[in-house]
Amino acid sequence: MHFITNPDYNHFLLDQGLFGWVYKILTPIEWLMSEIMYWFHKLMTLIGLPSRGLSWILSIVFLVLVVHAIILPMYVKQMRGMMKMQALQPKLMHIQKKYKGKKDSASKEAMARETQKLYSDSKVNPMGSCLPMFIQGPVFMCMFYMLSAIPYIAHGSRAALGAFDKATAAEFADTYLFGLKISNTFGMADVSGKVVIGIFTVLMCLAMWYMQFNNMRKNLPPAAMEGQQYKMQQMMTWIFPLMYIFSAISMPFAVLVYWLTNNICNMLRSLWQVREFPTPGSRADDEKKKRDHINENKRREKAGEMSLEEEELNKAEEKARLREEHGYQREQPKRKRKKKK
Repeated sequence: MHFITNPDYNHFLLDQGLFGWVYKILTPIEWLMSEIMYWFHKLMTLIGLPSRGLSWILSIVFLVLVVHAIILPMYVKQMRGMMKMQALQPKLMHIQKKYKGKKDSASKEAMARETQKLYSDSKVNPMGSCLPMFIQGPVFMCMFYMLSAIPYIAHGSRAALGAFDKATAAEFADTYLFGLKISNTFGMADVSGKVVIGIFTVLMCLAMWYMQFNNMRKNLPPAAMEGQQYKMQQMMTWIFPLMYIFSAISMPFAVLVYWLTNNICNMLRSLWQVREFPTPGSRADDEKKKRDHINENKRREKAGEMSLEEEELNKAEEKARLREEHGYQREQPKRKRKKKK
């Protein structure tokens, strides 16, 4: 494999062709992110950190955290929307079963009308779960673009971007972490630098792999853990992280800092999602029910109330007492009187 040891700073790939057109549209977001990074860096220097070094590394980490904090409320809304959608599945299946095999236009329209009414009555938007992805995608594209562009701005071959003029970009590009220059790629680094990039790449892959592994292991109902589709999901659990290896060797180290921070944030968010918003019928759902049961008993104990088990026992005893008093004959359902015409 051939590694680039001396990049051509006169040709920034992301400013050319389709990439250049897309990233030109996203310039306002790139500008805002550069300002956030710049002011976080200023804050770090005010508390005593040197202007070159850890202050710039932390500014990348803080920028990722800010973006995740902004997206979190939409993410929570997405999870709640997904739970509502899952709760509607039996009713949706009933509608689909009702019109199964009917291919005439009238039946199709009736099915669409009933489905829309179900969504409307339940206040569920089936497209609502896509909103965070539509926002998150461009934001992370801009972060990737900005960190990749800084070495070119420092070199003077690219115009300034937001807060990053040539001097600021040069200061950023001259930052070192674990002895590795933050603007270096794998091909430009010495042996110890290659080891650092290798460790970051392994950590990035592990964070992404564990996120997917945990989701499949705990958040899938038993029925979904069979068949060809499940085998494909298992395969993708390995393929996606491995794709990072090929990307990581060609990117500046700053981008790897961003990727690792972002992957750790995604993994933690996914662990929280599986714990708090599990798929019904999954192992995580069983664990949440047990956890909620224990927490409810603790709450009742503090409030001086009977536990759930004691409440259940009391209900059973009361039921048995009533049966003793009124006999074991089952009460027949009463027929409704017909209204007189």
